[in-house]
Amino acid sequence: MADALREASAAGRTISLAGNETKRRMAGPVEPADVAISTISLRGVLQYEPRDLTVSVCAGLSWRELTSLLAQHRQMVPLDPPYSDRATVGGVIAANSSGPRRRLYGTARDTVIGMQFVTLEGKLVQSGGMVVKNVAGLDMGKLMIGSFGTLAAIAVVNFKLAPMPEAECSFLPSFESSDDANRARAEILRGQLQPAAIDLLNPPAAGNVGASGWTLAIRAAGNRAAVERYAREFAPFGATPIEGAAHETLWRQVEDFTPEFLRRFSDGAVVRASCTLKDLEPVMASFPGAAVARAGSGVAYGYFENTAGAMEWMAQAAARGWKAVVEFSPEARKRELELWPSPGPDLEIMQRVKHMFDPRNLLNRGRLYRRI
Repeated sequence: MADALREASAAGRTISLAGNETKRRMAGPVEPADVAISTISLRGVLQYEPRDLTVSVCAGLSWRELTSLLAQHRQMVPLDPPYSDRATVGGVIAANSSGPRRRLYGTARDTVIGMQFVTLEGKLVQSGGMVVKNVAGLDMGKLMIGSFGTLAAIAVVNFKLAPMPEAECSFLPSFESSDDANRARAEILRGQLQPAAIDLLNPPAAGNVGASGWTLAIRAAGNRAAVERYAREFAPFGATPIEGAAHETLWRQVEDFTPEFLRRFSDGAVVRASCTLKDLEPVMASFPGAAVARAGSGVAYGYFENTAGAMEWMAQAAARGWKAVVEFSPEARKRELELWPSPGPDLEIMQRVKHMFDPRNLLNRGRLYRRI
């Protein structure tokens, strides 16, 4: 990888960098390039210390393979990314993908403890290591998370691991109105028991998980006594525990909501709005179609069967001061859409970082929502 990047850069050739290309509809367009580099052959497990709760793997390893390996020791990296059946580790980290359990375990920045990445000069840079607290000063690896390969190529990722809980179950309480669902959500968040995930699905989205009305998808985890207490405390919401295979199926449906939606609608788009928990209710109410929110984190996803509807909603969101991006859209439409209308004052710093790593703009041009 270092040789390929160095040779292309020295010749001034543009470069397209990817893993298994599961996220071509995500973020900005994949612009034509002189050289295409894939990490798909970098599949090794370099170091795994189950007793230390750490693992180091190459960027091309599939997320499914990583998950299966860790499950043998009842350990996990609970990011729950979409496209997990085909995505690579490097792709998940470069896109900063996460899912329902982010409220308890955080995002990639909370789980990645070290990284090796390759610069356009062909240098292999080590950041962090294999212990949880080992970085003093600037952690360069953190710049790679969410960069969509616009700065350098991720080669190796080190994770801190979480033990799998002794027991898990789910609850799917449904409510007639958004107000009722949000009041229940607030009550749960104020309680002593804190679920691993609490997602809010509006009525069009709830039907995809076999529910109706405004629905909370709650994932409870812990020892057996804690899970039994969840069942007692959530009983007033009329929710019965969902366990075993049905529990696993539910969360696969939630995690795969975006891939399944985009599979059905070739002109479909998904917008992501980041807001406070207080603003989550009006944001969710504004979506005309299916919508899913990480209801304990303040991130909402709206699903549009065509890009015109998504852009109309984005204009309304901008007028209301909401922070939003078009996270997924058709590859053919990306160059004409305003994917990230309000990047904020941080964009200038991000552009300076881009210039530091890639002054001639050779690597994954425009992949960061056409802004970088």
